[in-house]
Amino acid sequence: MTYEVVLTKDAERDLEDIYRYIAEHDSPGKADQVLDRLLQASEALRTLPDRGSCPNELRSLGISEYRQGFFKPYRLIYRVHAQLVVIYVVADGRRDMQSLLMRRLLGA
Repeated sequence: MTYEVVLTKDAERDLEDIYRYIAEHDSPGKADQVLDRLLQASEALRTLPDRGSCPNELRSLGISEYRQGFFKPYRLIYRVHAQLVVIYVVADGRRDMQSLLMRRLLGA
């Protein structure tokens, strides 16, 4: 079974911000490589998206419908709806993920 993968506007903005930061602080070439790998990680969700684990920050709140994929140190936080995978967050896992996920996914 193949799933369709889509990014929310916030997730698209996350990718743009990551790209811009790496291009400014490292090089455009490195930014291209990281963006390519993040897009590959998102495309990999087209098959077996349920293999991702539930983020600990959400599990501790009793929320288990979100999953995560990795291209370290980046995390892709997503949810599977029937044959659709919706990516909500693409972020550096070294950030305060608890606050980011609460704000982005739970509106807190």
